[in-house]
Amino acid sequence: MDSQFLFNLVATLAGTLIGWVLKVLWDAVRDLRDDVKEIEKGYVMKDDYRIDIAEIKGMLARIFDRLDNKADK
Repeated sequence: MDSQFLFNLVATLAGTLIGWVLKVLWDAVRDLRDDVKEIEKGYVMKDDYRIDIAEIKGMLARIFDRLDNKADK
């Protein structure tokens, strides 16, 4: 066998192997991105949480003010 033929064979096999590994990694990253998107749908964003908590604290403050006014009478 010719040394050029062996080199081409080894280079082809190495390229094929590297290409397959890169494809597997690329697919795994894509799957992970999809999984993260699914997980993010179930959680509340921090800004939304802060706004909701501020509203609840405001409601509680009004309720406590009314209770304090009723207890005084």
